[in-house]
Amino acid sequence: MNGAPESFWQWAVPALIVFGAAAALAAAAIWALRRARRSPRARAAAERERIEAGSALVRLDDAVAELDIEVELSGALYDGTAPATLRRARMAAQHARDEAFAEFQELGPDTHPDEVTRVSRRIRTRTDAATAAIAHARTEHADWMTANVTAAAQVQAAQERWAALRDQIGDPQPLLDDLAARFDAAEWADAARAAADARAGLAEAGRLLRDAAERAADPTRSALASLTRAERMLRRTQTAARTLEENHRVVVDAAEAVAGELEAARAALRQATTVRDGLEPADAARLGGQMREIEVALTAAEEHALRRPTASVAAVARLRDRLDLALGDARTAQQRLRGARTALPGALAAARQAIAHAAPAVAQAGADARVRLAAAEQHLARARGADDPVAALDAARRALRDAEDASALADYDRLTRG
Repeated sequence: MNGAPESFWQWAVPALIVFGAAAALAAAAIWALRRARRSPRARAAAERERIEAGSALVRLDDAVAELDIEVELSGALYDGTAPATLRRARMAAQHARDEAFAEFQELGPDTHPDEVTRVSRRIRTRTDAATAAIAHARTEHADWMTANVTAAAQVQAAQERWAALRDQIGDPQPLLDDLAARFDAAEWADAARAAADARAGLAEAGRLLRDAAERAADPTRSALASLTRAERMLRRTQTAARTLEENHRVVVDAAEAVAGELEAARAALRQATTVRDGLEPADAARLGGQMREIEVALTAAEEHALRRPTASVAAVARLRDRLDLALGDARTAQQRLRGARTALPGALAAARQAIAHAAPAVAQAGADARVRLAAAEQHLARARGADDPVAALDAARRALRDAEDASALADYDRLTRG
């Protein structure tokens, strides 16, 4: 009777040892595999994949910008008779780029290396396919242009656009003189750079178009290279002209709004005093200290508000953000809503100014800066379209932070390349 239990244990104990050891080894192997996948080597490999994906994304973004030139040509110059290949390619490429931007933005420092690698490779596949589609569409369009449009007609059309752009820009010097008389140099430095770029771009485009005209008149020479470079320069000049107008508008709007923003900030401080009076002593002391620091900073911003309106509006927007954080959940819903309504115009103005400042530098930067600027533009659009002032204010502040991050990343790229 006792033989059976003894026989069972004689069999079971070794089996348990074997299976237990196997389970321990399996667990150790799984642990080692997971640790290896998060090791510095794995993270470095994943980062290389992310950098390659970013480079592919930058190439696609640049290709889309270049494609815009040819789309404008085919649509505006040839009465809609040009094939729609370019427009379809641009729509598809923009869609692929925007999706890739969104995916790339999600690859944060805490993302698992396997996920970074997987998403990065998917981005590269998608962006490379879109870039190849653009190249194919441009080749088809070039063949159509060769068959249907003479070089002389292309040059003439480009010269007409150059003349229209010259008339549109006019002489930016009076505008710069007005800014210089009213504001500190830092306020209109971006406008001055844009004006210089616009002047230089017009001059260079004119030279290239003259060269293209000479080549078009000679059957033995090709005007395509000069014409393409002229079109690219015209596009850059248009961008510089828009930047000039936007920066001028931002500074003038800030000058008109800064007094109201300062008064709204002081009203918010007075409201915070009411909130503070209802808090426990320790919380009231903490909030009072924050309020005194904000008051000092607000007074400093007010001293230079007339000469530095955009800097002052941005400073006030940050101080309002800081005050909201200090107040935390101490306010009622009605107080939060009223505060959001008064803070929103300044936050929108600060975000808009930060985006306008970042855009020229980001156009020459890598994927991280471009993705951050795209996020800022999306947040600004949400802020402008939101019905809820609290949600709109949150989106505007996100736009401001993302735009400032984009500028910093672009500066880092420039210094690294240098």
